Amino acid sequence: MPTTKADAAFHGRIGIARRDITPPVGIYARNWGAAQHDVADAIHRCLTLTALTLAPLSGERPLVLVDADLGWWKTPQTFQKFRSRLLDELSLQPDELLFALSHTHAGPPLMESDDSLPGSDLHRAWMETVYTSTVEAVREALDSQFPATLDWQAGRCSLATVRDLPDPEPDKDRMLCGYNPDGKPDDTLIVGRITDETGQLRGTLVNYACHPTTMAWENTHISPDYVGAMRDTIEQQTDAPSLFLLGACGDLAPRYQYVGDPAVADQHGRQLGFAALATLSDMEPPGTHLTMTGAVESGAPLAVWRHETHEVSQELRSVQTSVELPVKDWPSADELEQQRVACTDRALEERLRRKRDIRRGLGDGDSFPLSIHAWKIGDAVLVGSCCEPYSVLQQELRRRFPDRTILCMNLINGSMGYLPPAELYDTDVYPVWQTPFDRGSLELTLEAMNQAIHDVLVD
Repeated sequence: MPTTKADAAFHGRIGIARRDITPPVGIYARNWGAAQHDVADAIHRCLTLTALTLAPLSGERPLVLVDADLGWWKTPQTFQKFRSRLLDELSLQPDELLFALSHTHAGPPLMESDDSLPGSDLHRAWMETVYTSTVEAVREALDSQFPATLDWQAGRCSLATVRDLPDPEPDKDRMLCGYNPDGKPDDTLIVGRITDETGQLRGTLVNYACHPTTMAWENTHISPDYVGAMRDTIEQQTDAPSLFLLGACGDLAPRYQYVGDPAVADQHGRQLGFAALATLSDMEPPGTHLTMTGAVESGAPLAVWRHETHEVSQELRSVQTSVELPVKDWPSADELEQQRVACTDRALEERLRRKRDIRRGLGDGDSFPLSIHAWKIGDAVLVGSCCEPYSVLQQELRRRFPDRTILCMNLINGSMGYLPPAELYDTDVYPVWQTPFDRGSLELTLEAMNQAIHDVLVD
């Protein structure tokens, strides 16, 4: 008899815990070159940090995923110091921890405190709060693990649109960073459902690729952008915590963005939240699939399908590897700092500050070892890096592994730069001139992730 494909699933011990990491009003929170303010003067929604722990029923070592409403790390060294403390404090191996950013553009930057910037005293204390909150959340999640099943379902959401737009001015041969109505975005949405042994829903996960750039230079609020309302929308209906896993969104963002009105971010979040709830409602009961049981003769011959249980995988495995990416021939960090000091344009000065920080993180070599992480979670695979690849990467990986649920993630365990396709390097477009990585880096990363998925699937 025919049967539907069983949802990718994992059965083991799962723990979830959350902390509020909202910074104080007055903290340094400038993330946009066009911004005329340096500090936040209000709170739109709380920023949260949620820890998810996964462990086999046999009691082997856990994997730890942290979902945090944070933007990006200014330098790799800042994250490395942060992670080293976490690994030591929690007795974890490097491949066992993924610290994922939601990538809000309306929060404090993750950086070493700079006393030349307003609100830096508040920033120093807040950064330590993020660390202690992470430790507390992970420990609570580990201490409260319960037997559970995590399964996945693919859906669709039209929030994300292509954001590479040819400049309509006839004398401007460049791409603008904004809604392109002719683009064909990846609208894939993958929802995870955590249920305990009684069938009660205990948590959800949402993997979606869309830049949280609703709130922009006019905004002076601390905000998780659309991710906050997405979580609230789901949690009000499920009474269970929801985690956000940012997909490969280098070229994707909402069509209406760059505003100062928090209500627009909430509207976007509800759109994604309702799409996730619809996908959740389309799932079969945990540990089951539909099987045709026979035919019934009626006014028409009727095919009868019923739910049947299937064995759920208890496998949990992690792989960490790296790929050498070519680095552009940029000026040294000292040269970029000299250019920044001499710059009188506020927006250009911010660009130079960021470029200087990236260069400091890269060092003076002509290549950079990009870490790739892959986790096998039952029948699903999570793969990602600290970069921001274009969505073609996740589309191609899913094409290559059609029988697997592939969860692609941006900005895990650090943040560095964009990974645009090679053909875009002949175009004047922001992700190309922002990234420190040279032509072909996305393609190298794709092959490295492809191999990492193969490796983590090997028994």
